[in-house]
Amino acid sequence: MVSFLLSNHAKSRMLQRGIAINEIRDCVEFPDYKITKNNKIEMFKKLNNKVLRLICVQENKFIKVITLMWK
Repeated sequence: MVSFLLSNHAKSRMLQRGIAINEIRDCVEFPDYKITKNNKIEMFKKLNNKVLRLICVQENKFIKVITLMWK
């Protein structure tokens, strides 16, 4: 199990865009693919005919989700 945190911005976007915490957890733990560049990690997961995109950074033992959106 991967430990992750949500930034305040990510929490706002989560509510605004109707993204559930379990969808975020699925994307963090089992991304379909991820891209790492400039200390940022982009994770993508197909869920319900849409693709969830997370922008994250590694902070010690945690993945911090900065923002998230449906792609």
